[in-house]
Amino acid sequence: MPRPPFALLLVFSLLTTTAAPVPPSPCAIEVVEEGADWPVPLVELRTTHGVRLVSDNAGRIACDLPELFGRESWFTVIGHGYERPADGFGNRGVRLTPTPGGHLRVTVRRTHLARRLGRLTGAGLLAESQKLGLVPLAPENGVVGCDSVQTALYGGRCFWIWGDTSLARYPLGIFDGTGATSAPAPFALLPPPLPSIYEYFTDAAGAPRAVVKMPGEGPTWIGGLVSLPDQTGRERLVAAYAKIRRHLEEYDCGLCVWDDAAARFLPAGSAAGHSAPVPPPAAWPRGHAARWRDDAGRDWVLFGNPFPTLRCPARYEAFLDAATWEPLVPQSTVAVAGAGTQTIRPHSGAIAWNVWRRRWVTVFLQHEGRPSGHGEIWYAEAPAPTGPWGPAVKILTHENYTFYNPALHAGFTPPDSPVLLFEGTFTREFANHAEPTPRYDYNQVLYRLDLDDPALAPARAR
Repeated sequence: MPRPPFALLLVFSLLTTTAAPVPPSPCAIEVVEEGADWPVPLVELRTTHGVRLVSDNAGRIACDLPELFGRESWFTVIGHGYERPADGFGNRGVRLTPTPGGHLRVTVRRTHLARRLGRLTGAGLLAESQKLGLVPLAPENGVVGCDSVQTALYGGRCFWIWGDTSLARYPLGIFDGTGATSAPAPFALLPPPLPSIYEYFTDAAGAPRAVVKMPGEGPTWIGGLVSLPDQTGRERLVAAYAKIRRHLEEYDCGLCVWDDAAARFLPAGSAAGHSAPVPPPAAWPRGHAARWRDDAGRDWVLFGNPFPTLRCPARYEAFLDAATWEPLVPQSTVAVAGAGTQTIRPHSGAIAWNVWRRRWVTVFLQHEGRPSGHGEIWYAEAPAPTGPWGPAVKILTHENYTFYNPALHAGFTPPDSPVLLFEGTFTREFANHAEPTPRYDYNQVLYRLDLDDPALAPARAR
């Protein structure tokens, strides 16, 4: 067999011994709020050829597009309440020249009153910072999306229960309530970046598991999560549940109580008193719970979404006895501050007593708002939990995206603090053919509202 030419052997040797090319380091892009210098999560930079880059909880983006390195490039800015000035064609964005290992800064102006703190649930909270080597890699639990949240203080911990949950291994992998606990006031630092705060209830393999699985087909959703004392003084964590089928149809309901030994909710009898599946009655512990002591010194727990539709004595035994429940008629519309006779319809939300304002406060989603049909969030006040509520001030808007079921975290800040925290579900559902925002879609996003902001003064008109 003839020997191959020397030149061919040399080429072969070079091909087999040359090291693989080292990819260029990404360019760090930092997104900050104009005037405050706060990092801004959930700001999208979109290139002219359709690549989407989204800032993480630290406001950072790892731009790893070699085709743009060293080239001036236009990035459209989509910020859901954070924006760049419009140019002569109405385009809002910025020109940047990314370089390998470089650092760029984009300043955006906040156009709404609420300030975004970051994403609470899902995977990769600081993924862009990790790609830049600025934050160490951390273990992930496989949860990538969490629907609406219920919270309550129980046993010295904050309990968190979410609705349908998406997993990395399958869409909507948990249909019966994912649960976790955290410190009672988990946000020690209000500026971003938000860390992971949850200790999930897990299965034998260490994966997050369902904690509200009830008999019957379909998902289990809960509402009215609250901790109440029983007649012995023991603290009991309770909620109302509904079984879901078809398109959001509630076909069965019941009450449930947390079992410490099993670390899950168990049925606690049905206040509807039925043996066959029936949907929840009109008077049912829906939405979020709020504690209230009336002028006569009686303690109540109120249930509503956002305004109270039901109250019962603040005792465990009363919660289980529908005969003690009292239906309430909620306010159907709220006046808009500074808009004459204009009113809006609340869709979902929560109420809480605020020590700093010395009034009841609410954050709620507008029914069929604009520009986003299910993404416009308002703030209002009232002298009592039953109203009258308003006038309302818009505090948050979205660009063709949904932000539903906002929940208040009144106990997460000191009583004398003017900061009010709230979160909601950020999702493309119910929007107009919106593309899902990477990592953020179908997750909980946290905001802060500074109640000493002069722009909120019209809410005190009553």
